[in-house]
Amino acid sequence: MNRNDLKALSVARLAEARLLFKGAHYAGAYYLAGYVVECALKACIAKKTRRYEFPDKKRVEDSWNHDLTRLTITAGLFPSLDAEMKTDSKFGSNWGVVKEWKEVSRYASIGEAQARDLLAAISDRRHGVLRWLRRFW
Repeated sequence: MNRNDLKALSVARLAEARLLFKGAHYAGAYYLAGYVVECALKACIAKKTRRYEFPDKKRVEDSWNHDLTRLTITAGLFPSLDAEMKTDSKFGSNWGVVKEWKEVSRYASIGEAQARDLLAAISDRRHGVLRWLRRFW
């Protein structure tokens, strides 16, 4: 799995989540939507990994998780995230929705509104989390 694979997965998961939402499969749409951001963050981490680098063990361990805030820190994007939230309150609200996603949501009952909110927070063309992440991947 390389950076380009992760970028492609991010885009594919967004399309799949939208199809699930359209078919009223809200829990599945929500679950997959979270992976859009996870894959994008992992693409950002991969971009910062140098060829032939033997990465630090903690960085490796921090990369192999599903916590979006932790992945943001591992990618070195937390200062940029903080700055973006301070200058764009709508983005800040979107990040607030996105950071609540957890991998264990696959076991949760998720309704239409929660799935719609997550998809919108990720894919908002002007203030979305994926728009922001694309600057770094």
